[in-house]
Amino acid sequence: MSAQAQRLVVIGGDAAGMSAASQARRHKGPSELEIIAFERGHFTSYSACGIPYWVGGVVPGPDELVARTPTEHRRRGIGLRLRTEVNEIDTARQRVRVRDLDADDGERWESYDHLVVATGARPLRPDIPGIMAPGVYGVQTLDDGQALVDGLGDEGKGLRTVVVGAGYIGVEMAEALVKRGCEVTVLERAEQPMATLDPDMGRLVHEAMCGLGIETVTGAEVTEVRTRADGRVSAVVTQNSEYPADLVVLGLGVRPETGLARDAGLPLGDSGGLLTDLAMRVRGHENIWAGGDCVEVLDLVSGRTRHIALGTHANKQGRVIGINLGGGYATFPGVVGTAVSKVCDLEIARTGLLEAQATAAGLQFVTVTAESTSRAGYYPDARPMTVKMLAERRTGRLLGTQIVGREGAGKRVDIAAVALTAGMTVEQMTTLDLGYAPPFSPVWDPVLVAARNATAAVARDLHDRAASGTAAGDGGTSGR
Repeated sequence: MSAQAQRLVVIGGDAAGMSAASQARRHKGPSELEIIAFERGHFTSYSACGIPYWVGGVVPGPDELVARTPTEHRRRGIGLRLRTEVNEIDTARQRVRVRDLDADDGERWESYDHLVVATGARPLRPDIPGIMAPGVYGVQTLDDGQALVDGLGDEGKGLRTVVVGAGYIGVEMAEALVKRGCEVTVLERAEQPMATLDPDMGRLVHEAMCGLGIETVTGAEVTEVRTRADGRVSAVVTQNSEYPADLVVLGLGVRPETGLARDAGLPLGDSGGLLTDLAMRVRGHENIWAGGDCVEVLDLVSGRTRHIALGTHANKQGRVIGINLGGGYATFPGVVGTAVSKVCDLEIARTGLLEAQATAAGLQFVTVTAESTSRAGYYPDARPMTVKMLAERRTGRLLGTQIVGREGAGKRVDIAAVALTAGMTVEQMTTLDLGYAPPFSPVWDPVLVAARNATAAVARDLHDRAASGTAAGDGGTSGR
């Protein structure tokens, strides 16, 4: 190793961390940059989003979810150290304190010239009795997935399972458990599942889940996890009822894993995520970078920072970090908040702002809801689809879109995501030259039907206000 070589230390061996390390290695060889990556788990560079499909048997095992193995990283000149936990960041002395989890040889300090913090996120566990009992599983890493698969056993048929939380991970895990033959109950403390949708769209998801045979109980605040004499989970208790359970899966969402960063005095945002500039450099620290589920990102629609835990963002942010570490220049400008999921044959998607988020950002808006079909109405297997759209008053700028439907619904949200990124109005969207043929869509695509309705709603709102001589009010109006 050259005496002139600098040292890059990466904390976290998944998407953001290893993308940063790999990209930096492409630009600088070992004689210029030594790269050491610490990962406390057994796996690297894997798709956490694929865990429900592994649990459900759609994917045969964890190996299929790994994009690049530890051996492959090492062959590329990255000093990857598995089962090694970083317990402290000393920014003044540019070093980290690490511990080998499989050896009883104490802790040691490792120096760095550049540091990448990619510590990810942690599943939420409410502070209630029994939440740490055997048989209660969070799902965030491949190690978590392996523990759950082992808990389900060879079949899983007939097991009474309770999923706590009906967000994206909750509904995906509900589907996985249904595929394994389990009896599934989903408990959600909100009035509708999918808090990432407006309540009226969440109600459609609720109805569909019940129709799929998944008992979905809303307004259910979990107060206790009861256990048997051997300490293993036996039931989940809410304020109003008790649900027998052989196994419990937590789907309450995640929070940024930023305890290390906080203790080191690195800047955090309102949701607890690290704050970075557009180059993914931690604010106020020239040689510290951060990316992935531990950071907050700029919402291009509201102009505020948000925490959004998605592998797509993590990979892009890691690439940006690696390019910059390698002497190039790249930025991550922000996101519009696009996400898509499914439970059995129901597809759920959203991008941009919900009504509550738009109101919190001080935006005034109109909303419309359009009912359409995935294909031309006369074409076989055309399925119903509901599209909700938010548009800014007066300007007509698209603010958000939500879609619930069957096959062909989910990925249509990408149309709206591109329109949001481009800052388009709903009127401009109506002229988009989208692909058309009866097997793929009606003549007017469902998203464009919603855009057309939103254009009319904006025009009506302007007319009504002009006629009444009133200024724009607060919040939103609704039109269909």
